Amino acid sequence: MEISKYIDHTLLKATATKEDITNLCAEANKYHFASVCVNPVNVELAHDLLMGTDVKICTVIGFPLGANTSDVKAYETTKAIADGADEVDMVINIALAKEHDYDGVYSDIKAVVDAAQGVLVKVIIETCYLTDEEKVEVCKQAYKAGADYVKTSTGFGSAGATVSDVKLMRETVKDTMGVKASGGIRTKADFDKMVEAGASRIGCSAGVKIMEESNNE
Repeated sequence: MEISKYIDHTLLKATATKEDITNLCAEANKYHFASVCVNPVNVELAHDLLMGTDVKICTVIGFPLGANTSDVKAYETTKAIADGADEVDMVINIALAKEHDYDGVYSDIKAVVDAAQGVLVKVIIETCYLTDEEKVEVCKQAYKAGADYVKTSTGFGSAGATVSDVKLMRETVKDTMGVKASGGIRTKADFDKMVEAGASRIGCSAGVKIMEESNNE
């Protein structure tokens, strides 16, 4: 298992400066992470810095609340891809999931998938706010809409990834989709637990620490 290719090296703080993004990209290139995950405003910079490397550019859509209208999420997706994004992580309309309006959840996700035109889409379901039944239904809608991954968390909610949620998501989507665990993954031990539970991608800001711990094992 090539650990580095599981990791989306993430910096989504509102205070992230160009220098911070430059450092993030340098670390990602050094360790050959799967991607850097940055806010849309930093996509162009990250794309320029990582051009010619094996590191993808990932960005977030409707982040972190998921409360933008679907047409805004679609436009945000189109713009991010034009700026150089290779992957987009969208936040669902969480209120629709809580209302059990799963047709609405589907339509919201589908708007982004259609706008992405084949670019990889990960669907953030924000597990901390959903019941297990709601998590399962939202995962089903993400699959139905043609998304590539379901993802646990934004990292800005009331809690992050848990082993039980990753297991549930993997059991729901089987091998038809990827599962991304994110939020609160800070050590190699955390990483190992999430991968063992079924995660195929890990979103974290502790990628360098995880790699250093792995190299010392």
